[in-house]
Amino acid sequence: MNALFAVNAFVDLIKRYGQDEYDFSIRETQTYEIIDDVARMRSEIGILFMNDFNEKVLNKILRANDLEFHELFVAKPHVFISRKHPLAKNDIITNEELEAYPYLSFEQGEHNSFYFSEEIFSTTERKKNIRVRDRATLFNLLIGLNGYTVCSGVIDEKLNGKDIISVPLADESDMRIGYIVHRKAILSRLGNTYLGALANYLTAGSDESEDSVKIPQRKLQHRGRFNEMRDDGEPACGDVREKAAEHMRRVKTT
Repeated sequence: MNALFAVNAFVDLIKRYGQDEYDFSIRETQTYEIIDDVARMRSEIGILFMNDFNEKVLNKILRANDLEFHELFVAKPHVFISRKHPLAKNDIITNEELEAYPYLSFEQGEHNSFYFSEEIFSTTERKKNIRVRDRATLFNLLIGLNGYTVCSGVIDEKLNGKDIISVPLADESDMRIGYIVHRKAILSRLGNTYLGALANYLTAGSDESEDSVKIPQRKLQHRGRFNEMRDDGEPACGDVREKAAEHMRRVKTT
């Protein structure tokens, strides 16, 4: 899944907190590694998607690792293609129209299970398949080979340039995109601020309010979501320590 909104939110985080020296990490990696990183607390937050095909299996894996999935939004599948692609002027694209073009997806390494697939088409056979490890290579192949990949439809010309466009894909199930966190962990201030940046980016430029994005506000409050710092350095809403204690009480009673 091309979670470009996650990169945009990370950029906002760096701009807000990056000083003369800093050491941040963002990993664009395989689904299994995302789950494993958060389970082992190497990462605070992981971004992934569920659909009707993988939901039961992924939820079982998340529960076994004390992880929680929080839905951010529901997206209709789109395809990323080159602006010069023969189908670029279509208002909507069907699977039949895509058969002649190479399908690009992210490889899953030794955990190349249908359920860990980054894309929504795990069960669909294609004549032309190319698997890559990074987004830059994928985008180059989209342009050079008239390939395509499946995505949520969220695109940003500042990061992708003007050569890549997003077109709705017909007759596919919804993608439920969200983030995972460890159930027993308390997010850092930076982690909470990152979630806020995600919400801000997903509602920017639309008529929707931040509350209309499907973010579990109650649970985010338990993690201090509304304890971000104001510009004057004071907590934006309440005492962080009180919210942390409230979260720990909830963990102990579940």
